[in-house]
Amino acid sequence: MRNLFFSMIALTAIAIFTISGCNKGGGDEILIGEYGSLTGPNATFGISSTNGLKLAVEELNNAGGLLNKKVKLITYDDQGKPSEAQTVVQRLIKNDNVVAVIGEVASSNSKAGAPICQQNKIPMITPASTNPEVTAIGDYIFRVCFIDPFQATVVSKFILNTLKLKKVALLKDVKNAYSTGLADFFEKEFKNMGGEIVEVQSFSAGDKDFKAQLTSIKAKNPEAIFIPAYYTDVNLISIQAREIGLTVPLIGSDGWESEKLTEGKAKDALEGCYFSTHVSTENPDPKIQEFIKKYKAKYNAMPDAMAFLAYDAGLILFEAMKKAGTTDPEKVKNELAKIKDFSGVTGKISINEQRNAIKPAVILEIKGGQFKFKETVQP
Repeated sequence: MRNLFFSMIALTAIAIFTISGCNKGGGDEILIGEYGSLTGPNATFGISSTNGLKLAVEELNNAGGLLNKKVKLITYDDQGKPSEAQTVVQRLIKNDNVVAVIGEVASSNSKAGAPICQQNKIPMITPASTNPEVTAIGDYIFRVCFIDPFQATVVSKFILNTLKLKKVALLKDVKNAYSTGLADFFEKEFKNMGGEIVEVQSFSAGDKDFKAQLTSIKAKNPEAIFIPAYYTDVNLISIQAREIGLTVPLIGSDGWESEKLTEGKAKDALEGCYFSTHVSTENPDPKIQEFIKKYKAKYNAMPDAMAFLAYDAGLILFEAMKKAGTTDPEKVKNELAKIKDFSGVTGKISINEQRNAIKPAVILEIKGGQFKFKETVQP
């Protein structure tokens, strides 16, 4: 804990130093804003996405920059709070005069920041917010990830067709737009495919005791439990599920993907469980393996899906600016809407009429605390 505390102080100091330097850029630089959870319960999301985006900016600048200028990234920590997300996005646009914004990972925070970008006609690209309502906010809001109706279909097919299970319980976070939205899509899709939802229970992010909900679920004898939530809560839920004798597989979604998911007793509790996400580091694709190599060299860590997606978000934004021949927000927005078959590290990306990416998903299995490739599901 002591090391984590000092690491977070260091991260905050770096962010402040970066921001203060960026404000002096003037007309010689292209200012891009980013907001994410660098601290708080889901900090690995923000740290990973920032690292991926910084790598994209560094490579671009090393190759000569963009439109004969260098790109400066201004990053603010929203602490994982929607209210803070609103504050920092406002600051990026009004104080720092950024021409585009990248963020957030969490759908609730993207839904807080996106209206400000839309009102000010500043393009925003979320790397990983999967709730459909995010891009529905307006024509300046884009994403480079799949959306939850597709993720719900992927998980439903996997449970029914691959695991051959039909009776599933559902445990969702009622304070989280990502969790409630995905839970609703899953419940509808799973039933349509012939599955049975035997119990629905809920909790609130930050809860520490889940045994009442898990006991109710256990009484209904499910064959699996679907938990569309973030890794911090899932870590505790998995441990408590095993403590009360619930031995069925736990199935999750992309919010599970963090090295902290399997910390402590959760390593054993989650053995043989599965979750859907955006990319597998075991994929032999040269683009993926090259990105892993660069990321590990710079950060001495293995990238997760958030790092891959933020890197792609940066690449797509730069591509749109190149095609527009300007950083004019309206022209960049128009070019973003035209992206088709862009070759990113997470695969070919096409933006549809709803400004969502058409992308495949992967299922990963947890073995020995590691995330191992299971299968790919195409859109």
